[in-house]
Amino acid sequence: MIEAHVLTTRGKPLERRSLPEPALTDADVLVEVEACGLCHTDLAFATGEVAPRHALPLVLGHEIVGRVVRSGRRHEALLGRRVLVPAVLPCEDCELCRAGRGNACTRQKMPGNDIDGGFATHVAVPGGPLVPLDDVPAGVDVRDLSVVADAVSTAYQAIVRAGLARGDVAFVVGAGGVGGYVIQTARALGARVIAMDVSRARLDMVVAHGAERVIEVEGRAPRDVRKEAHRIASDWGVGSLHFRIFECSGTPPGQTLAYTLLAPAATMVQVGYCAATVEVRLSNLMAFDATIHGTWGCPPAAYPEVLRLIYTGAVVLAPFVEHAPMSRVNEVLDDMAHHRLGRRVVFDPREGVDARPSGAKLSSET
Repeated sequence: MIEAHVLTTRGKPLERRSLPEPALTDADVLVEVEACGLCHTDLAFATGEVAPRHALPLVLGHEIVGRVVRSGRRHEALLGRRVLVPAVLPCEDCELCRAGRGNACTRQKMPGNDIDGGFATHVAVPGGPLVPLDDVPAGVDVRDLSVVADAVSTAYQAIVRAGLARGDVAFVVGAGGVGGYVIQTARALGARVIAMDVSRARLDMVVAHGAERVIEVEGRAPRDVRKEAHRIASDWGVGSLHFRIFECSGTPPGQTLAYTLLAPAATMVQVGYCAATVEVRLSNLMAFDATIHGTWGCPPAAYPEVLRLIYTGAVVLAPFVEHAPMSRVNEVLDDMAHHRLGRRVVFDPREGVDARPSGAKLSSET
């Protein structure tokens, strides 16, 4: 049997249930979960702000690390191996996948959205996209690697979509969650980084992890922030052709600010998500000859490079992660809803691990 925390009714606490082990197709594997990260998408599903694609009941959780304990015929080579489960599991066969755009695959499966996820002792997933973790350095906590499945890999893919290069300026709106990893990755790849957030504590955190300059934006008009940010880039001698703007807050004010930062030939990538509508003047794109990309997840083929950045210390996880037992999932979801979490929480399905997460009050993040 599988022990799981199940969303049965939107807006209600998750229910702990015993579920039968699923039957596996030739293409599936069963992963014993060692850790599963908590994302604001999970909170949005739990509260009903966003509807998952799969009908309820549903096991949430899409940042999963574990060990393969059963396998269909095609992936017997994974038996017994520790794996990372990408948050986006493409079909690997459609036109989009063949074009290298598997993160946009219309037949993709996302744990905790299209299929049952990792808030459980075990999860059944397609084996093809899984990323083996055979050579994890001794100094890396394997549980922390669960956040690679979304927060870190999504940040990396956003940077790829932006075409960021050494010497560019990365303007990162929203310095927590995915934004914190955009900051680290951009810096690791040679960009200069300006981080913007409503939280002083969060900005102080990223100063030590890649942000060369920070701007606290609480209560400030977007145009005023734009002037300050562009002035910093000008002082560095970097023109707007080399501006890469990343909206990571997942809030209407953050999205408005990121759009306001556009300048001639600049590039913006929309990374964060919120259900609210934001009003912008699209003519700015024409007037600036600017570019905006969306980005969703990360193709599994990019994960080895993401892991290389972590294994070499260019991107660090531990300062941004807290651990909690899976049994406290409803309590931690409430903490997230009321902005009481200072770090990304990683759940362990075993009982009684580590202490209660704590941290400074934060704004919404992806």
